[in-house]
Amino acid sequence: MERDLPQDKPVLYGGQAVIEGVMFSGRHVTVTAVRRKNHQIVFYEMPKTTKPWVKALLKIPFIRGIVGLIDSSAKGSQHLNFSIEQYAEDEVGEEGGEAKPDDGKKESDGKKESIWSLSMIFGVAAAGVISFVLGKLAFTAVPAAVEELLFGKSFGNMVVHNLLEGLIKIIFLLGYLYAISFTPIIKRLFQYHGAEHKVISCYEAGEELTVQNVQKYTRLHYRCGSSFIVLSVIVGVILYSMPIFEWNSIWERIYIRILLLPVVLGVSYEVLRLTNAVRNIPVLRYLGYPGLWLQLLTTKEPTDDQVAVSIASFQRMRELDARYAERPEQAAVNA
Repeated sequence: MERDLPQDKPVLYGGQAVIEGVMFSGRHVTVTAVRRKNHQIVFYEMPKTTKPWVKALLKIPFIRGIVGLIDSSAKGSQHLNFSIEQYAEDEVGEEGGEAKPDDGKKESDGKKESIWSLSMIFGVAAAGVISFVLGKLAFTAVPAAVEELLFGKSFGNMVVHNLLEGLIKIIFLLGYLYAISFTPIIKRLFQYHGAEHKVISCYEAGEELTVQNVQKYTRLHYRCGSSFIVLSVIVGVILYSMPIFEWNSIWERIYIRILLLPVVLGVSYEVLRLTNAVRNIPVLRYLGYPGLWLQLLTTKEPTDDQVAVSIASFQRMRELDARYAERPEQAAVNA
């Protein structure tokens, strides 16, 4: 996740996978590249217009993580919507969609399948937009309630209950990710996620961005949001186990979890930065391994075509970033 850094420091590029494409974020612009069904790569480009007060908050430890998550979620949803629009046009045969062979199905059946497919895509998009708030609340409250219902007062030690709650969260998370990974569109999304990581790793290693070079690198990366999810579970268990946060009822337990959610997110972001900073130090590098293990589910090995899209997005972002830095008024962005 890139932040506004002084110009004499290297940029920590980041991005996200979208439907049939990849978005990358630079100093001054964000760019998404999407491959259409006619094999053409189309771009969506936006200038980064962060308000001064947001920039100020992004420099404050423990607060910057929450602000950055909200800001990146808001901006990322625009790129996700663009990719969905391109996919939708291809699905209904508009603007570049390839004609489908006649397989004997009725036209009405084809329309129903198309409508179902598009409904699923928009459902995924809507879930992505609201997941930061509602999803996180549910992921915080439900495991606490389940642990309370299953074990109640079986253990007198609050730490044991919190560890069980954390274990239930991990089981829910792994089960959910494993289940959706079998969905064709999610599998491709995870492949583009892997392509994004490979491109960043190749760039950070100083190699030329070619498909062959990029494919040599691992699809796992320390700065990934997947690592953040795991860290938030671990940090949550530690914070909830502090004596000052004891509870006497299930509702009080859930209330405390929701109340501490901003704290958990803020601390988890700082821990994520720390694990990335020490990833080249023996022994300490293992701090980031839980997040890397989760990425075995949230990323898949990409095809050469998917890597090519990721490279195109990254190079376009770098091109516009350089142009915008020299003469902002001439930066060609189509937001």
